[in-house]
Amino acid sequence: MPEVTKPYATGTPCWVDLMAKNQQAALDFYRDLLGWQGKPGPAEFGGYAVCELNGKAVAGIGPAMAPEGQPTPPTVWTTYLATTDAQATQDAIVAAGGTLLAPVMDVGKLGRMLIASDPQGAVFGVWQAVEFAGARVVNEAGAVVWNELHTSDVPAATAFYGEAFGIEIKPMEGAKDYWGLQVGGRDVGGVTRLANDPPGTPAHWLTYFAVDDTDSTVDALVKSKGTVLAPAFDMPAGRMAVVADPQGAPFALIKPQPM
Repeated sequence: MPEVTKPYATGTPCWVDLMAKNQQAALDFYRDLLGWQGKPGPAEFGGYAVCELNGKAVAGIGPAMAPEGQPTPPTVWTTYLATTDAQATQDAIVAAGGTLLAPVMDVGKLGRMLIASDPQGAVFGVWQAVEFAGARVVNEAGAVVWNELHTSDVPAATAFYGEAFGIEIKPMEGAKDYWGLQVGGRDVGGVTRLANDPPGTPAHWLTYFAVDDTDSTVDALVKSKGTVLAPAFDMPAGRMAVVADPQGAPFALIKPQPM
């Protein structure tokens, strides 16, 4: 199992979560699709569920909530980038032209977090670990294997994430019109142009989950009332599909090429 045992470096995707209108339905769906185990958590954390794969934290699913008088946020997977100082990162995000959606807050003794959007509108989270470090298993079937920024302006994204997190965005070798998110010289995610998405798609972060068989997983998703946004196809990194769960949250499935 590719278990994560070291702290995530600043700027590295370290966690993903979903705020669902029907939390229990989402827990049931991802249990059946990806093999997760999770149940609503303590009321002090809003019932947030930490889902596990083979006993290791893999992703979060919480109930969608909105401040009084505000619309319920869209049902989407949020990518969290690691930091060692959430307040300093918040200041850097604002200075770089980002927008705060939920300012720094303490999450019990687990850590500190904030939600923001970059200048092109892609929403992301920031996580400062205290007792909870983030995903403990990645890069295996049922777990997160990749996080990808879809942006309308690659140079602007390069400037923003570089200033806010120290992330470098560089062309990925062997991949035309695709860039790698680099932390410490290592690719930790990808960047693609929003022009490759259907017209009207806003800037966003897309979460990829690894599977053993993309086609059979897509079939299972459809039987569970999920939606196929881009049918399974072969690409350099593996066989992938872009789908949405029954509540509309988009994500990607991929059977990675053997390393």
